[in-house]
Amino acid sequence: MASVVRLDDTTLEVLDLGSGEPVLLIQTGLTADELLPVARDPAVNGFRRLVQHRRGYARSGPAVAPASVARDAADCIALLDACGIAEAHVLGYSYSGAVALDLASMHPSRVTSLAVVEPPPLIAAYRDDFRAVNHALLALRREAGVDAALEIFWDMLSTPAWWAALEPQVPDARSQMRQDAATFFDGDLPALLAWEFGDEDAARVSCPVLHVGGDASGPWWAAVREQVLAWFPDAADLVVRDADHGLMVTHSAEVAAGLAAFWGAPG
Repeated sequence: MASVVRLDDTTLEVLDLGSGEPVLLIQTGLTADELLPVARDPAVNGFRRLVQHRRGYARSGPAVAPASVARDAADCIALLDACGIAEAHVLGYSYSGAVALDLASMHPSRVTSLAVVEPPPLIAAYRDDFRAVNHALLALRREAGVDAALEIFWDMLSTPAWWAALEPQVPDARSQMRQDAATFFDGDLPALLAWEFGDEDAARVSCPVLHVGGDASGPWWAAVREQVLAWFPDAADLVVRDADHGLMVTHSAEVAAGLAAFWGAPG
């Protein structure tokens, strides 16, 4: 069952599953429980999984302006401190891939290993295209409101297969996204557009790294994979067949199996 953990200046809702080496699964943008299918998969039962809700989502404390990736990373450290955890395996997906990269770069002693699942294309060749799409979403949000922007975002990224895989595990997913959409558009997207991560930041990451991606995610995330593997030549690389950017939901069993093998490998 999820509980609310008090930090110095906010509270974060956390689902604490199982026992073993700790793993922090950082919530991505918009969909508060998109990591649940992986977190609940039997392949990862040998690990203690902390599934965190960021500020402005579910029962966590309210978002604070201006939002930033660095603040989300700092909240992760505060959460580990509050739970008495010295270091943990860290998983970030899409938006939270940026948070995970920052966390491993700024606090290397706290990160046992780093798994990034298709982090934002801002670090790769298609960054200008990605920025343009996000600026268009922000303009739509300003002009037509959160609900209209959310519908467009769903049309862009969600598929019937994704909804069919998500809703049995998270029946209230649509209502939750509507409830938290303002946090996504007014906080996460501006924070992401302001985020920078380069060679010097990557050089500070000292733990084992895994990149996870789908072979059908398209050129944006293919370029991200190339950049991550260039930064971390010794990184493990999991490419999930017939999967697109929704792979954490649609191919959760394959992803969970790969994560369990990575987390269980000798350091």
